[in-house]
Amino acid sequence: MTEPRTIKWRQLAAELRAKIQDGTHPPGSTLPQLKAYAAELGLHHETVRAAYKELEREGLVRTIQRRGSVVLEPPVRRRITRGVTITRDPSRGYVFPAASRPDEPWQVHGRPFREAVPALAQVSDEFELDPGAKVLRRRRVTSPAGEPPFQLVDTWLSPEAVKSAPKVADASPGPGGYLDRLEEAGHGPIAWEETSRVRMPDREEAKLLGIAQSIPVLESMIVGTSALTEKPIEVTIRVIPGDRVELTGKLQRGESAQWPVDPVEPPKSG
Repeated sequence: MTEPRTIKWRQLAAELRAKIQDGTHPPGSTLPQLKAYAAELGLHHETVRAAYKELEREGLVRTIQRRGSVVLEPPVRRRITRGVTITRDPSRGYVFPAASRPDEPWQVHGRPFREAVPALAQVSDEFELDPGAKVLRRRRVTSPAGEPPFQLVDTWLSPEAVKSAPKVADASPGPGGYLDRLEEAGHGPIAWEETSRVRMPDREEAKLLGIAQSIPVLESMIVGTSALTEKPIEVTIRVIPGDRVELTGKLQRGESAQWPVDPVEPPKSG
């Protein structure tokens, strides 16, 4: 009973996908109003809705209240080489492995802000705080110049960090940013550990990144540990839409996998 409808929504999704790709429905345009389009095609409105949802899952459109299904700019997939080396730029301070190329200009979307808000569970756990405790969060949405939002970056600073280095709470902490202020306050050299995972975004994250909530994201959490207290002092969580990034890294042979392979000597007979 459901197969004919299933075929129809898949066919409709394929037709709309082709129209998006050939520019019939350019980025920023809106797909036809759902019920009117269904009537025009002689289809049930749930069939059209299923086709639109499929395009949303693929990251081709995004449903916006009072506008409908808006066609998105084609995502630019960027490759991240998962290195472990942190470098330093005299003008910017520490530089962590990222998807940017040397000297590539990046832009900020919207206005970065900082505010004490209830910490995420993993953040309060790292800082050994009670669940829901307020922690200073610095938030910004950035991308390479001219591209749609690429990443949402939240930096959480422990109460100890703010107390010992008050400038980390300023809009402009100064040369080298908040990390230099922390190390100058006695927490250097900070040691970092990174953990990555794939998950689904919450509503606010999807809105800030301009994606549907059905698009998985790559989350990278970097925990900075103070050399003074030997406890986490800052946590940075970077969220990147899954359709805009791929991870790469070179594989190396261990000693047991060297070539040519050492011949195996046959067992000696009695």
